[in-house]
Amino acid sequence: MGITKLADLIRSEAPCAISHKDISDFAGKVIALDTSIVVNQFRAATPSLSPLTGLFFRTLTFLEHDIKPVFVLDGKPPDEKAAVLEKRAEAAGWSSPKRTGKASSQTEDCHQLLKFMGVPVIKAPGDAEALCAQLVREGTVDAVASEDMDTLPFGANTLIRQLNASKDGEVVEFSLPKLLEKLQISHQEIAGLGPKRALKLIQTHRTIEDVVLNVNRKTHPVPLSWKYKEARKIFLDAPQTVAPELTWTEPDEESLVGFLCHVKNIKEDRIRNRMERFRQARDSRREEREKERAAGRSRQTRMEDFFRVTRKRDHPVETAVSLSSNTKRPKSK
Repeated sequence: MGITKLADLIRSEAPCAISHKDISDFAGKVIALDTSIVVNQFRAATPSLSPLTGLFFRTLTFLEHDIKPVFVLDGKPPDEKAAVLEKRAEAAGWSSPKRTGKASSQTEDCHQLLKFMGVPVIKAPGDAEALCAQLVREGTVDAVASEDMDTLPFGANTLIRQLNASKDGEVVEFSLPKLLEKLQISHQEIAGLGPKRALKLIQTHRTIEDVVLNVNRKTHPVPLSWKYKEARKIFLDAPQTVAPELTWTEPDEESLVGFLCHVKNIKEDRIRNRMERFRQARDSRREEREKERAAGRSRQTRMEDFFRVTRKRDHPVETAVSLSSNTKRPKSK
């Protein structure tokens, strides 16, 4: 599954669709995440530690930067993704995922942990990446944070990669509207992308069906088992659901300690110490932003006073422009 080397193709053919940012640029933003990808990354990187520890640390990193995470759990995955799921499981060294749609014990543990952390959790009817993309399109969230480039062909307007707190790390943001405009293709056509040759064919013939009819079969033989229609359907006809009202609350430290330490046997001092650092870091960043906002208001007031004194007119002159936007904001309480 997925589009081969899509990130490389975008860097080469549509660099204008990529921007480089810092994690602090996403303060106040609502970000959707595929829970399984976060967990699997931590499991692959540190197989000796519980993936719940990684999910706990990563979520606190978001919260202390005033990012509002929304975690999405996989439902029943499409049959076409079976090979991908098997490969991920093998690489991470854990048992193959069940494809019944019934939550595994790992999923239930993640759900319980995130509940104690006070962040919203949504169960997808199918692929979590597809629901993440839907939430962006509807304006429920601002972006999807994922290392999986499939999020773009699913229709997510904004994809964020490498969203972590590494001092030397750089967050990379991909814009789907800019990508489609630059390549002069539609969202429906992006599911046929691939390396440069495939891009040129799609730009010329517009559909995979027409590509198959016009491609040189001797130099580019078409596999008999090529299930491109099924793959395209996964991206364009993913099951939809109604997003619930999103609410964030303060992490419940005692419940977290009870679950992670007394049930999952993670060292208590590790959890307590991380919670204390979280509170200190979050409060410090909020104080810095308040000072910056106050300084901005002070500068603006002085400019308005200056113009009122020096610019004598018969009618009042507007000295400030509203920065408000009509962009749909995520639902939150």
